[in-house]
Amino acid sequence: METINENAEEIPMAPVVRVPVPNSQGVLILGIFSLVTTFCCFGIGVVGLALGIIAVVLSSKALDMYGQNPKAYTEASYKNLNGGRICGIIGIVANGVMILFAIVYLVFVGAGLTALFSEFPWEDYF
Repeated sequence: METINENAEEIPMAPVVRVPVPNSQGVLILGIFSLVTTFCCFGIGVVGLALGIIAVVLSSKALDMYGQNPKAYTEASYKNLNGGRICGIIGIVANGVMILFAIVYLVFVGAGLTALFSEFPWEDYF
């Protein structure tokens, strides 16, 4: 029973085929759209926030897969994955800041209008 091939040095090794990291392009697209919708819509909608969260979640799963076997994936797809993750994080932070700014703005405007109309002599007009 032969377990070792004596001519193992003569057999050429098969070329290693590297595949893209799963969801790397999708993460990049979601991250970029997160930034675009955040800054073009001025934080009115939370679409940018949702896209950023989805991009970060998908990238974390793909980074785990890349961490298990980095030689199986292409470097370009890994860079796309990191770029999309960074864009998603920036989109989340920027959208969060805009939402907080809108809340603070509405509180101050509400307080100002309340102070203005509480001093107005309404009894003279009704």
